[in-house]
Amino acid sequence: MTAKLRELAIVGIVAAVLAVVMTWPMVPNLGRLGRVDNNDGQLSIWNVSWVARTLIVDPLHVFDANIFHPHKRTLAYSESNIGAGILAIPGYWATRNAFAAHNSAVLIGFVLTAIGMFYLVHLLTCDRGAAAVSAICFAFTPFLFAHSAHIQLLMTAGLPFSMFLFHRFTENITPGRGAALGAAMAATALFCGYYGIFAILMVGYASIVIAISRRLWTNVRYWLSLATGALVATALVTPAFLPYTALQRVQGFRRELDQARQYSSNWSDYFASSAHAHAWMLAYLPPWVEVVFPGFIAMGFGIAGLWVARKRHRGEVIAIYGGLALLAFWASFGPAGYLYTALYRTVPLFAWLRAPARFGLIVVFALCVLAGATIADFAHRFKRRTLMTTVLAIVAAAELLTPSNLKEMNGFEPVYRTLATLPAGPVIESPFYYIESMFPLHAKYMMNSTTHWMPLVNGYSDYIPPDFVQNVTTLAPFPTPEGLKLLQPLGVRYALFHMYGYVESNRRDVEERLKSLQQYFRLLYDGEGTRLYEITGFPP
Repeated sequence: MTAKLRELAIVGIVAAVLAVVMTWPMVPNLGRLGRVDNNDGQLSIWNVSWVARTLIVDPLHVFDANIFHPHKRTLAYSESNIGAGILAIPGYWATRNAFAAHNSAVLIGFVLTAIGMFYLVHLLTCDRGAAAVSAICFAFTPFLFAHSAHIQLLMTAGLPFSMFLFHRFTENITPGRGAALGAAMAATALFCGYYGIFAILMVGYASIVIAISRRLWTNVRYWLSLATGALVATALVTPAFLPYTALQRVQGFRRELDQARQYSSNWSDYFASSAHAHAWMLAYLPPWVEVVFPGFIAMGFGIAGLWVARKRHRGEVIAIYGGLALLAFWASFGPAGYLYTALYRTVPLFAWLRAPARFGLIVVFALCVLAGATIADFAHRFKRRTLMTTVLAIVAAAELLTPSNLKEMNGFEPVYRTLATLPAGPVIESPFYYIESMFPLHAKYMMNSTTHWMPLVNGYSDYIPPDFVQNVTTLAPFPTPEGLKLLQPLGVRYALFHMYGYVESNRRDVEERLKSLQQYFRLLYDGEGTRLYEITGFPP
């Protein structure tokens, strides 16, 4: 094994051990823990499992997810999570367990982020100890644990890998290295749309800084190599992006600027964290929108990094990462700060965004890089520099330990085992939530569908089809003659009623309607408060 491979193996093993510790008790409960108390968490579990399964059994139809039947391309109604689904393939097919698939993707995501950050900071500082501290600070930043219900926001590895390959590109400007950079940026976008846009903005800004500092404005090779990267990124992302452009073209789906106001940062975001070492501060903060505090080590050493980098003549590091921190901080305040408004009106991709506060992650990223520069400088002043950075790494990890917010799932209801054995057919589950504020409750039916993967009339996503909204009042009191007539052309075959989900009066009404329409239903399962029927006919 070469020295480089040996180092990669060591970094990977240490990152994996840290991921296990920082997410405890996820690993010993890999197939049982998840954000089942959260609708977005349930959606994420379904989403990752759908992609991991379908990329193997029917990759051409991965975007035809089993929700909002009979709609097609429904995976594009929210983040597709193609990247996380790819990471989850081994976990899903080894266990056929949606929780294990999702959690394995989370763990791999943490490991990849730590590896990417380590190599980025090592490239900039030539100090492994400093790189290790930066890797811990960014890979396990409190922002991620605050978003355990959003799998796409846990997939941060593309940011350090994109910047690592950008700096490698500037060392030897070639089309090949430009292509590698483009591939990394494409991968970032496939893991998270937000982060894909962040990578474009970060690399674009860094490219301008390098062009100015090294007088490359007229260097044709520089710009052609960057253009090669852009073409590679576009080619790789386009197949996954086309369903979104089709949705925008047909349905006019976009985020309005006013929507961004409620998801914009305020100053307390930058001190909010639920880590054990930080939770005491929450009582002193005004309400916050996002959890962006990177920790005392990352913030302290990161701010000091501006001074240290200047002293050590790292002007490009200051210009790139100091500039990124400042600009992202400014943009995170949304329309009130004006920069976000200017970007929204000039960059078409901003029509897909609604949470300026997430720009705070770029601030965290930049501070972690600058912290590495500071630590590398301090380490040179100590005779036992390895001991110094090891202690810092341990303290950083201890500081970022966060209470687990995962809940245990004690198995799926037995009715789903019965449904999974039946011939495939579209399913409607009730109660059919019809009030808009309750639409997210359909996510539990989506998560449960990982046991059978049949098409669902139900669904929840960022985008809700207009006909779903139009039909909810007809389907809410199901079963009714009107509801059956609505479902007939859709070929709906099964109706699953969670009787415990109704208040007593509504439950009696449902039972009476089932009795009056019994000629159209055949009972397949009755137990634990659930009833499964096959729809055998429809009213004339």
